[in-house]
Amino acid sequence: MITRRAALAGTGSLLALDLGAKPPPAAVWPQALPVPGGVARLALGAGAARPVAHQRQGHQDVPVLVQGDASAWTAVVGIALAAPPGQACIGVQADGTGSRPLPYTIGPKQYQQQHLTVPPRMVDLSPEDLARHQRERAHQALVIATFTEQPAGRAPPSLRMQAPVPGPRSGSFGLRRVFNGQARSPHSGMDIAAATGTSIAAPLLARVIDTGDYFFNGNTVWLDHGQGLLSMMCHLSAIDVQRGDVLQTGQHLGAVGATGRVTGPHLHWSVVLNRTMVDPALFVPA
Repeated sequence: MITRRAALAGTGSLLALDLGAKPPPAAVWPQALPVPGGVARLALGAGAARPVAHQRQGHQDVPVLVQGDASAWTAVVGIALAAPPGQACIGVQADGTGSRPLPYTIGPKQYQQQHLTVPPRMVDLSPEDLARHQRERAHQALVIATFTEQPAGRAPPSLRMQAPVPGPRSGSFGLRRVFNGQARSPHSGMDIAAATGTSIAAPLLARVIDTGDYFFNGNTVWLDHGQGLLSMMCHLSAIDVQRGDVLQTGQHLGAVGATGRVTGPHLHWSVVLNRTMVDPALFVPA
């Protein structure tokens, strides 16, 4: 079993790198799709300093990714699958002023259903497996809460990502899953079909913040892309990085496998934005 390494929420920045020329605006942002499981892009206007944005989740104000420069800042907001359609808002503080609400509208979206057959112990958990899953879920909630500050000019020049492995999509984000006839949580990522041993690449500049062997996810790597934008790679046959490693876009991190709750070898890739699982397809070219 691979030893779990955790990095909890912290501050600091990814290494300062020569990121080259600024890409055209169309290549910078994820696709805007303000629906449950989607992404909203909200214009914050110009300002000498980067505004601070937050989203209310339960009893907490969760920080929101803000990117741009003094000529124009943009908040990129992840929308939870459970979010109801209708009006929502974030809070924004700019130029030392108090927080002001910035509203946006969440549209409706209907996701399809998927029926899967897996070993019975992966659906009807024993007391020991249930206790393990609960421990792992609490640990991963701490990982998901990671928010790394990035001074303006040190963030990646684009939030667009490359697919971690080549191959067809075998499972889409948001599918309402039924395992062995029992309804379970919606699918929280994108499944890409690939053979065991296929190299997995970092989809964007990142720091490795967690690795581990989990009951449902199998061998897993968590990547921090900055400001609450994270990637999770699951079901790996090999993990070839460790906590603290800084990876360039396209750099090898591990290999496709079939560990955890799976029906065959593939990569499960989740994207987290302000502690919210969102559709990875919005971050890659169509």
